[in-house]
Amino acid sequence: MSVFAAATGIGSWPGSSPRRAAEVVVGELPRLPYLPELPARGVGADMIGRAGALLVDIAIDTVPRGYRITARRGSVARRAASILDEDVDALEEAWEKAGAATGGATVKVQAPGPVTLAAALELGNGHRAITDAGAVRDLTASLAEGVAAHRAEVARRLGAPVVVQFDEPLLAAALAGRLSGVTSLSPVHPVEEMVAVELIDACVSAVGGEVMVHCCAADPPWTVLQRSTISALSVDAALLGDRCDGIGEFLDSGRTAVLGVLSATQPPVRPTAEQVAVAAAALTDRLGFGRPVLGAQVGISPACGLAGADEPWARAATGLAQRAAAAIAEDPGAI
Repeated sequence: MSVFAAATGIGSWPGSSPRRAAEVVVGELPRLPYLPELPARGVGADMIGRAGALLVDIAIDTVPRGYRITARRGSVARRAASILDEDVDALEEAWEKAGAATGGATVKVQAPGPVTLAAALELGNGHRAITDAGAVRDLTASLAEGVAAHRAEVARRLGAPVVVQFDEPLLAAALAGRLSGVTSLSPVHPVEEMVAVELIDACVSAVGGEVMVHCCAADPPWTVLQRSTISALSVDAALLGDRCDGIGEFLDSGRTAVLGVLSATQPPVRPTAEQVAVAAAALTDRLGFGRPVLGAQVGISPACGLAGADEPWARAATGLAQRAAAAIAEDPGAI
């Protein structure tokens, strides 16, 4: 059974206290807790800013539109590194407090995926890095090396296995040519599917172990995800609608799907853990899979990161995901 066939979270968390976030995540998710990210702390704490702490021999700085690759490491990269250190310290502290309760757990760390990172970062000339093939290759190699080192460091400090999630919210747009250029006269051409596969696989190979891609697009690029060597895929189940054949093919290949079946923000009516489990089962039933697949190859999570939620809902959603996953694991046929 894949380690991703469990309850987990996407990564982001509300507020500015990494210790409170780590305590909830470690306490509520006994099989697959994760290193929380708290983007409310500002520059260097969001998904792309986090890359400033992970990239090797590549520095970033802020610009009005976001972040730009720069020639030398400055205050933004140092701030990102400081925030990441604080987050890992908080996770280690929560881990030690939990003690025996963490036995057998695997920890997940997150980073922007290579396509999304290249699409989000600017070059010195203001164009997206993804428009320069050389820059994309350099960024991918730097990201892969940095995430591999980060994974190893967290594993060493916690004394536990660590897996990696690459966030690719811009992957579908990059492949479809929907990214905007600096002006209408400088379009961003679509990324070729095999190039995207190669970039993702380069990261998978470098970090080692099981790797998951989170893609919250309404139209996940199934061909790329199928051809890649990732172990698991995380999607927003509500966005799939009737277009869920891709998930079926992914599961049919023996890999794992983490289904986002909980709202990332407080819903009008709070679901029960049973309703969350039923929502996951309904998708696999519709695809024609037997309940053993539900138990062995499906994980449960919120639909996206919880940074936009309030803390009570973040706690509640995490607990609901765990109780739903536990019910599925205990008896998938009873859901």
